[in-house]
Amino acid sequence: MREQRDRLAGFLPEWLPPGAAIVGALAVLSTCVLLAGAARATPNEKSMWTFARPHYLMYEPRVEAWNKSGKTPFDLRLLSLPAMERRMMAAFLGDVPSADVLEVERRGVSRTFGGPVESVGFYDLTDRLEKEGLLEEINAPSFSPWTTRGRIFGLPHDVHPVMLGYRADLVEAAGIDVSKIETWEDFARVMKPLMADTDHDGKPDRYLLNMWETNQDHLEVLLLQAGGGFFDENEKPTLDSAINVHILATIVTWLAGPNRIAADAPNFTAAGNKLKADGYVVASFFPDWMGDIWKHEIPSLSGKMKLMPLPAWERGGRRTSVWGGTMLGIPKTAVKSPKDFETLWSFCKELYISDQFMRDLYREGGIVTPVKKYWTDPIFDEPNAYFSGQPAGRLYIDLAPAVPMRNSSPYNTFAMYRVVDALVQMTEEARATGRYDMQALEARARVFLGEAQRQVENVLKRNVFLESSEGGAS
Repeated sequence: MREQRDRLAGFLPEWLPPGAAIVGALAVLSTCVLLAGAARATPNEKSMWTFARPHYLMYEPRVEAWNKSGKTPFDLRLLSLPAMERRMMAAFLGDVPSADVLEVERRGVSRTFGGPVESVGFYDLTDRLEKEGLLEEINAPSFSPWTTRGRIFGLPHDVHPVMLGYRADLVEAAGIDVSKIETWEDFARVMKPLMADTDHDGKPDRYLLNMWETNQDHLEVLLLQAGGGFFDENEKPTLDSAINVHILATIVTWLAGPNRIAADAPNFTAAGNKLKADGYVVASFFPDWMGDIWKHEIPSLSGKMKLMPLPAWERGGRRTSVWGGTMLGIPKTAVKSPKDFETLWSFCKELYISDQFMRDLYREGGIVTPVKKYWTDPIFDEPNAYFSGQPAGRLYIDLAPAVPMRNSSPYNTFAMYRVVDALVQMTEEARATGRYDMQALEARARVFLGEAQRQVENVLKRNVFLESSEGGAS
């Protein structure tokens, strides 16, 4: 190590400390690797970046087949999500080289929508989607995360309806019939026997729902299901809406107090998986992609799980929500001529719109396609062993048209965390005061959400591009 350090120091000024020398050398090396990577594609070769390893593995054979077909070859790369977003923004704002096709997650894309709509770094696909009939062929809610001010900048990858995945072995052993559950109130009442304290330690043996006040994804799922959220269709902030007030107050009663039904079994962690395997929580939120994750991370629950629609907030209400989302976008800098666009557009459609992709997406990831003409394919009726033989694909597709629309505001993440802050404050206060009646909780929700609303409005006022748009922040 000393020898390497001395050798390195020989290339750098003597006044530079050894630690700084190493950091500087790594910076130079990483820059060289970055530039070499960006320039690796041949003049006739295009490139695509994705952030998801499962997607990369799924696309590899498809890209290889595309390249062997004699069409313009593509170089497929896998980047971490933070690296993808940083390089995407650097490309859009600083003219740094990027890929010709980018597969981007929902929250990353919204960051590109903060300026004038004509300055969005992605190519506007609206007219092409309309011309080719894809606006009708693709499930409408799947476009909403990639749409700003009426223009669409991405080809949707998914729908991601959300159901409840529940421990059928525990529920059925207790003689509970989930068909009697229509609302969240029904859910708490019908499932209540599963919260018995059989070991007499003063605590329920298990809780009914995997939910905690710090989990922003679960909170957003519930708000969207109820018709709430953070912005309206004109991108005006609605954090303190009456719907949000009611939902937050209700969630507090789930998390604490005499009617508590929820507990934390964190997703994507070994500790959380152990709690789920042990039956500490009976039900969890299940977007269509979640089943594949549980299948690999908690294989012991195969044949013990089932799916059911989300209980509605009111009778006759929405029985699903949405969680996650990905798109393919074409950076404007990649389109030097009409021929360039046609090449990239053809590649995007081959990857996302083809019938083979629809089957790969479902078989390898459990994800249902947003392309409606494929929804009658028998593949979605196949029994799923993990979900006790249920046709998981068909259950998700039946809910796909009811998936709520989403907002693509660049401030969506900021607003979401302000609402999470409000929920955390409300829950802590309720635990401290012991007040869990809905009237008192809703009064406090108005206070905390009102403050969250003001914080978001203040941030929005600093964006002259959105404030000067017609209708305000639209």
